[in-house]
Amino acid sequence: MSRGNPATRPNGVPRPKPTSRRSLMALRNGKKVDAIDVDPGDVTLQARNVNFDWSRTPLHWIPGEPIASHTLSAINLILPEGERWFCATFTEALPLINDDRLRADVRGFIGQEAMHAETHNVVLYEFLDAHDVDPRPFVLQSEFLMRKVLGRREMGSARAQRQQLVERLAFIGAIEHMTAFLGDWILNARLEDFDADPSMTDLYRWHGAEEVEHRNVAHDVAMYFGVGYFRRNLAMLVSYLAFLVVMTRGLKFIVHADPTMRDRGYFSLWMGLFAAMRRGSLPGLTSLFRGALRYLHPRYSPQAEGDTAQAIAYLAKSPAARAAA
Repeated sequence: MSRGNPATRPNGVPRPKPTSRRSLMALRNGKKVDAIDVDPGDVTLQARNVNFDWSRTPLHWIPGEPIASHTLSAINLILPEGERWFCATFTEALPLINDDRLRADVRGFIGQEAMHAETHNVVLYEFLDAHDVDPRPFVLQSEFLMRKVLGRREMGSARAQRQQLVERLAFIGAIEHMTAFLGDWILNARLEDFDADPSMTDLYRWHGAEEVEHRNVAHDVAMYFGVGYFRRNLAMLVSYLAFLVVMTRGLKFIVHADPTMRDRGYFSLWMGLFAAMRRGSLPGLTSLFRGALRYLHPRYSPQAEGDTAQAIAYLAKSPAARAAA
């Protein structure tokens, strides 16, 4: 059973109470967004079937924002393998967890992440490949990174094997903090103001809402396995820098393949990214940095990233989820 707000973490430290939605509108990031008046309480994590049709989605799915379109599309290049890595690591950890509630959360987390992997994998071929952006070369690099560099390695002792697992759990905890932040951003981003493609917008909001919904799980697992303050923050530093590098490379990969755009160097791409951030079609670098800094706080809690009630409200109305129901 997922906790919108479990009373304590696995190590016994009390959790903050959930943010209660007491009005029909709430202020987030300086903008009014839809909210609901009901605290969802405990939520059972479950994978949701979705059904997307990419036949009408243009390559520049945010009109007039090719850099923003390609930056968000680049997420699909790394997500399938990344999500499979999450699932494999948590499946390895599951038999070592004796807390029944946490075990249930981990099972729900694995189910949701597996659905994310397969859904974004379809996007690679029914969207990118259909627009003559062959994702296969980048996918091979993603496979090498997730399976060879970050995957399970056979160690010389049971103690070393467990420590290698704990290292991966620390990284996943840090990455899941970033995905919760991004999930909260996409739920509140005013992409409709840019006439963004509804299907692609729904894809990221469905995924983002589930990231907010299960945002406690990876941190809870890391704490359960004894990931300390130093290791947690080191994992965030490495993950944050790696995220920027991988996303920039993914952006360059798609821009290079886009027949409607001239090839651009990294400096030019970053200038384009900053411009898109200023217009609001991408999350700002400052907010990304502040989001990472929140993770470094000694009393960090994932509960501060996003709102479970808002996430569940979106999942209830997601066109792709309703189409598959």
